[in-house]
Amino acid sequence: MGQRRANVIPRSCRHWADVGPTYHAICVAQVFCVDSPDEEGWAQLETEAGAWNHIIQTESLLFLSKLSERIVKNRLTHHLSSNALLNSFQSAYAKFHSTETTLLAVHDHIINSISQQKVTALCLLDLSAAFDTIDHSILIQRLSVWFGFNGKVLSWIQSYLCPRSFKVKLNGSESSIYQLLYGVPQGSVLGPLLFTLYTTPLSSLITHSTVNHHLYADDTQLFVSFSSPSFATNVLHLQNTISNVSAWMSSNMLSLNHSKTEFLLIGLPKQLSKIPDPVIRMPSDVSISPVSFARNLGVIFDSTLSMSEHISAISKSCFFHIRDLRRIRNTLDLHTTKTIATSLIHSRLDYCNSLFLNLPSTQLNRLQLLLNSTARVITKTPKFSHISPVLKSLHWLKVNQRIEYKIISLTYKTLQSQQPKYLRSLLTVNTGSSTRSSSALTLLRPPTISRLKITDRSFHHHAPVLWNKLPPEMRQPNSHTLSQTSLPTPLLALSSSQFHNRLKTYLFLQSYPP
Repeated sequence: MGQRRANVIPRSCRHWADVGPTYHAICVAQVFCVDSPDEEGWAQLETEAGAWNHIIQTESLLFLSKLSERIVKNRLTHHLSSNALLNSFQSAYAKFHSTETTLLAVHDHIINSISQQKVTALCLLDLSAAFDTIDHSILIQRLSVWFGFNGKVLSWIQSYLCPRSFKVKLNGSESSIYQLLYGVPQGSVLGPLLFTLYTTPLSSLITHSTVNHHLYADDTQLFVSFSSPSFATNVLHLQNTISNVSAWMSSNMLSLNHSKTEFLLIGLPKQLSKIPDPVIRMPSDVSISPVSFARNLGVIFDSTLSMSEHISAISKSCFFHIRDLRRIRNTLDLHTTKTIATSLIHSRLDYCNSLFLNLPSTQLNRLQLLLNSTARVITKTPKFSHISPVLKSLHWLKVNQRIEYKIISLTYKTLQSQQPKYLRSLLTVNTGSSTRSSSALTLLRPPTISRLKITDRSFHHHAPVLWNKLPPEMRQPNSHTLSQTSLPTPLLALSSSQFHNRLKTYLFLQSYPP
């Protein structure tokens, strides 16, 4: 398999330097009504096509198909971004958005609610085969009415979707050919974007209610915060919103799986105990009681947001891989062992670790133990030897600094790109300062309205603290941007690579003071 792939890629790309620009121009011309290549350009492509005859195979056709989709996707995304048509609550397949930014926004809302002695009802909706049930006619109409697609663009998308068919082959027998009238192509480049555009009206529907929401592809989460005595009123709002969502999905050929929908009540134990019978009723007359914990985009949320269940799941998974790595360590060199550890263990430790900000030390110590055990396996260090020099030799930040690195990195990216909007709204730039270092960009910390320590786990409250502690030279705004008063926040002078290199050095010195 490896040899076959090594042969295919060079053969498919051998003449691309000559043909590529012309092919790109043809795609753009045919879809977006710009100037087509002149006769010489078409002749060039026809002449050079002879050089491609020996590589017109399945791999080449797939390559050209993906390339065409990528060109169209980039142009469509530019149109949507330029005209502010993208759904700000949909974080899937969008630049500067991720599962972590989604969960961080939800987590921050819940933490701030807990600090005000409120309870949050979180409902995780489950869709059945969402990508396979999109109605093509509804999608085409929505692209036209909601997003202004028309002419050749709309015709191209329609031709991309509609002339598709399938058949089933089993044990040498074949079924008849059936036309595909629903769904977007699985594994395609354009499919995810078309799905997010298809579901954009859902956000408009939910926004008109008192319920908050976030979307990530086909994962929808609704949440509302309230004081314990007002549970009945607020859960009624939540039930009505779920009913409206269910009705909208039915009318748009989507199916809400009520039996797999999960419901969480999150708050302080004292506040949760004041709610005697916490049940919500789904449109199908199914009653759902709150669960003690649920997996949300790969992170386990529990009823007090202690993250203990999630850290237990991380520990179980990582120690499994650490034991396996220890068994084969003697057969691996150092570089390979570090690569495996980064892939299997660090990826789990660092996934959404911004949610671990200022957790109790008892929880963070469990994560540090994982990191220490991994370092011992890699370096073959005895169990009772001091571990800090070993971690330092591997250039690994300790767990606390890894969390701070993620928080500061997200803050930098949000300030630079102004995206995602739901995180940008949590950061307030200090526009006036009388200090000598006033040229450095500083963030205002919102007033603390609670004495509970859990407030420090809020991105909204603690990200400014970490950011303002950075050396002023890391927070200098771009001088060319300062004059552009139309921008809400000046861009920082340091590029992403420069900033993150200095950030790791800064935090490394905190992990291992000289």
